[in-house]
Amino acid sequence: MDAREVQDRVAAIAADFAKDRSIRQLRRSLELDDFRRLADAGFLLTGVPASRGGLWIDIEKSTRPVSEILRTLAKGDPSVALVSSMHPAVLSFWLCQDQVPEPFTEAWKSQKELVAQVALNGGWWGTITSEPGSGGDVLKTKAVAQPTDHDGYKISGQKHFGSGSGITSYMITTAISEGEGAADWFFMNVDGAKWDGSAGIKLISEWDGHGMIATQSHAFDFSNYSATRIAWPDNLRTIAAAAGPFISSIFTAVIVGVAEAAFEAARAQIFKRRDDLKPYEQVEWARVENEAWIMHAAYESMLRAVETKGANAAVETLHAKTAVAEIAESMTARICRITGGGSFHRASHFGWAFEDVRALGFLRPPWSLAFEAALQRTWDQLEQMP
Repeated sequence: MDAREVQDRVAAIAADFAKDRSIRQLRRSLELDDFRRLADAGFLLTGVPASRGGLWIDIEKSTRPVSEILRTLAKGDPSVALVSSMHPAVLSFWLCQDQVPEPFTEAWKSQKELVAQVALNGGWWGTITSEPGSGGDVLKTKAVAQPTDHDGYKISGQKHFGSGSGITSYMITTAISEGEGAADWFFMNVDGAKWDGSAGIKLISEWDGHGMIATQSHAFDFSNYSATRIAWPDNLRTIAAAAGPFISSIFTAVIVGVAEAAFEAARAQIFKRRDDLKPYEQVEWARVENEAWIMHAAYESMLRAVETKGANAAVETLHAKTAVAEIAESMTARICRITGGGSFHRASHFGWAFEDVRALGFLRPPWSLAFEAALQRTWDQLEQMP
């Protein structure tokens, strides 16, 4: 199965989702059957290397097709698309890092095989890295990982924004190994885990967001919960940097898909009454058209940057992701103004689209962290100039 075939299958599923949009956007939970359909369509192959029958070739060749699959899915169901995006995002940590130095080479190779096999077996990957008070910065984790006698770890600490809780089989997180001073990556098998605390994972609160309401991004308290450390320890920044442009691109694709679906629906509606638009509505719609063009241009620009620069496209993808988040929020807000108060009826497409893109802007990552990173990269670039 190639990327084009998977996208076509996902497009058919997304079209079915869109038919039930008014019902789906009221859901406060995920449906397992949606993810079974996506797995059957080949979506899980987005996190599997081509050598094992997956879609991943390298960051330059794989970013666009995976992004387009998610963009297509987001037009049908934003919450399902966001949760799904975590799967290739997590696995890109291994996929974007082919070689690691000794003495970790064999362990890394073995772990790459293991995580790919989970996907091939039908397992979904997700994330639960954010913590109260961290501001979304995974380096500021307070969770502790205690080594065990069997080369494993036991993680303790509170985590939230566990997107896809109850759907994912494995979740990646950060913690500080006991006796060490810096955070590192770990992953946990959460498939079928009870959330009552009896197995070391206790549900603190269910996700109750204004946007992306059905992502089940729950908060948990972990107490001596079994975890595996990533096979190239003490390289959190290096691993995240290698995968960064890919992850930025696929998250941006979700924003674009949500905003694009709202734009297309509004355009069809407004065209029917184009002769009756008031001057304000005419001007606002012209701005919507401009913003839609800019959004697509920024999205295309980031994909081309990755295709030409690979992992070195961090600056371009960070700027594009932030710009798209801002533009999508502005564009969907204008659509709501033009279409009127009915936009915020729970059956309306437009109010939900506004809240969903706004949530993505706040959560992937928080605005303050996104702009801080963008500004720091600007200074870094200037320092390197002759």
